[in-house]
Amino acid sequence: MGSPEDQAFGLLSEYANGFMVSQVLFAACDLGVFDLLAQAPEPLGAAAVAARLGTSGHGTELLLDACASLRLLAVETQAGQAAYANTALSAAYLVSASPTSQLDMLRYLGRTTYLCWAHLAEAVRQGRNQYGQAFGVPSGDLFAAVYRSEGERLRFMRALQDVWRVHGRRLMATFDLSTFPVICDLGGCSGALARECLSLYPGCQVTVFDLPEVVLAAKTHFSPPEGGPIGFLAGDFFKDPLPEADLYILARVLHDWTDQACSQLLARVHQACRAGGGVLVVESLLDSDGRGPLPTQLYSLNMLVQTEGRERTPAQYHALLAAAGFRDIQDGGTRGLYDAILARK
Repeated sequence: MGSPEDQAFGLLSEYANGFMVSQVLFAACDLGVFDLLAQAPEPLGAAAVAARLGTSGHGTELLLDACASLRLLAVETQAGQAAYANTALSAAYLVSASPTSQLDMLRYLGRTTYLCWAHLAEAVRQGRNQYGQAFGVPSGDLFAAVYRSEGERLRFMRALQDVWRVHGRRLMATFDLSTFPVICDLGGCSGALARECLSLYPGCQVTVFDLPEVVLAAKTHFSPPEGGPIGFLAGDFFKDPLPEADLYILARVLHDWTDQACSQLLARVHQACRAGGGVLVVESLLDSDGRGPLPTQLYSLNMLVQTEGRERTPAQYHALLAAAGFRDIQDGGTRGLYDAILARK
């Protein structure tokens, strides 16, 4: 065990080189390393991987060895040569055919979020997102920034689908939602979370309400198509009439916005909500003092560089809900990466 000074410098080095670790992961996903190895009948050497991916032999070997050090790949020696295969981690989360795949989320992080984080210092100086610096689009127009192209829109929608593949069912089971026969998922994108909800509560009617271009993309590119068990309704939840419902789901929505915008949206939800109905807020929650957990703190900085909002503590969400007129506010208490808060009208 090294001296305290050695340990401190080692920690500093780990932090300073963290972006390199992310880029190894992003590059391997972009190049299709994990899908290739998942389809191979046996472990492959670096030369075989390079030949099938059309990459350089030298670069491929370096990348594969880095992935092995990160425990994303397993290595065995065959006739004196290294052969690589997926680990349980990569097979579960980095292969596109896996039911828990996070490949689209990682591609979004690598191609969009990572570029915004290069301007974190400027975001702190200005207090606003950095799409203008990263991509040359107006920083003040959140939707123009997030959905700056059809490809970007689809990537973001698929990334959210990945999130709900892993967390959706647990979150929808945090409270018994069977008492809400008509449910509206506001900003529900492709309907991935709505489908998790319907699978748990098949007697409910579930509708996704989102921007017209998002609804069109959901019907065009995601299954089930139009006419499936999930209904889609196009509109802007800040401007257009909200569909009447017993329960509104706001999942990873409020963290995009300022307190003022959240108050405006929650007031509209309260007005549209049927008597005895409620709202389910799903977010990554900060500790009561705001100084943890680290993933949520990083998400909050991500809201700074990519949106107008921030992550919040349970008490801050309680205050926003109460100010909008909601009562009987309950915490899910699971304190996973995401948690749920239920409030009633």
